[in-house]
Amino acid sequence: MISVAIGATVVLLVILGLMSSTRVRGQNRNFAVAGRTLTVPLVAVLLMSQVVDSNATVGAADLAGGFGFWAGAALPLGLAASFLLMGLFVAEKVRERELYSLPEYFRQTFGRTGEILTAVLTVTSFGILMAGNLVALGHMMDHFIGVPYWAAIVFVTLAILAYTMVGGMFASVYTGLFLMGVMAVGFVGLTAWMFMGPGYAAPEGLGISDLEQLTAPAAGAAINWATFFALGFGNLVAIDLIQRVSSAKTARGARSASLIAAAGTVVLCVPLAAVAVAGAGLLGDSDSESPILFQLLTDQVPVPIAMLVIAALLAASLTTVSGILLATSSIVVGTVIDTRKLRLNVLQASRWSMVPVAVIGVIVALRVNHTGILLTLTFDLLCASIVAPFVLSLWTRLVSTRALVISAALGLGVRLGFFVLTPTIYGVENTLLYIPNEVVTTSVDGWTTFLAAAVSLVVYVAVAAADTRADTRKATPAPAVDESVPDRGVEVPARA
Repeated sequence: MISVAIGATVVLLVILGLMSSTRVRGQNRNFAVAGRTLTVPLVAVLLMSQVVDSNATVGAADLAGGFGFWAGAALPLGLAASFLLMGLFVAEKVRERELYSLPEYFRQTFGRTGEILTAVLTVTSFGILMAGNLVALGHMMDHFIGVPYWAAIVFVTLAILAYTMVGGMFASVYTGLFLMGVMAVGFVGLTAWMFMGPGYAAPEGLGISDLEQLTAPAAGAAINWATFFALGFGNLVAIDLIQRVSSAKTARGARSASLIAAAGTVVLCVPLAAVAVAGAGLLGDSDSESPILFQLLTDQVPVPIAMLVIAALLAASLTTVSGILLATSSIVVGTVIDTRKLRLNVLQASRWSMVPVAVIGVIVALRVNHTGILLTLTFDLLCASIVAPFVLSLWTRLVSTRALVISAALGLGVRLGFFVLTPTIYGVENTLLYIPNEVVTTSVDGWTTFLAAAVSLVVYVAVAAADTRADTRKATPAPAVDESVPDRGVEVPARA
């Protein structure tokens, strides 16, 4: 029955996405930001799909089952904190600028150099994020339907490309409407079943009350806090988040949707970490390599609830991947491709530019088949490069292109340097890119996230402040000298 739910959900979402093409009407504004007509509930649902998608939810469950409740809860709590910060400090300012993409803001603020730098960083990092969702979807279809992992990833990517290239942001809206219904019922039902059925019982050291997960480095405290930090601040510059906030009908609506998404994320998604911890106890020492949530939905959870949860995860993942493809295409067309010079149709260029981004996601997904870690890594890299310049330029007069370039280069250099030298990534073996050495050990895992972000922040503030002072001195004219008044600073002796 679960395989039927997966197949039916994919078919339904593709149909809904293709139906949304009638709303595009050949206009790139409708394609990229839904004509800036989305209401508060729709924007809130689109934002929450980041948390409900397979990458975040399945990844959080795996982390909770393997490392403890707080390891899994750090993901939804971090994203909820990001939505809260977005609603309080960022959403209205972003919506008022009527942006199509994040690099567009950096072009307005830092010039062409800032635009290109941001475009390269965000497209690359979100190729990694998209890969995380493809990994989870590949595991889902392999586990429940028996489709080989690689074939599932290719099939899902082609399906998402098909309806996103046609429907754009409206395709995400239509799939979001489906998501809204099944998400609440499925997730609440799963949590209620665990606590009212088998009951909550956590293995030793992994439970909600085992606070050493937040205080003791040996229990993963540094990694858990680093996860919360990376998602809480890094998601502020998420290209799909910026584009969805920009699709809101009003600036106040963008703010309200962000705050609603923060509350909804805590209520619906944090309890799933407790479900995963209790589920680890129910499953015992399982030989299966499938994610723990999939094992629970197969062997333990009542079929109707399992079907709803799978449908919600699938819809959210497709919506997230669709949003990433849409946001990256807007960046490529707005930054890299000169449609006027090449005499290209903007809408068609936006559609076809999705293809190379999808290819990057597929390659990474085939290389690193672990959920959750890729999500955190994406925002970790953004925290080390452009978060500080973005936030400070929004709220202060510290605006300097030189500071942006230097701080991003140093912060990212520190993070990538430790990344390739550290044998683990957030507690999981580094299979993406590791240079064996005896200098850097697993003890630095987590701490390097804070270090790289601190380097970026300090360098940006120092360089931008120096540039601001220099510009002020250049702009301030020297005081005029009134030659009619004698200089009395020095006494000149009278002639004899």
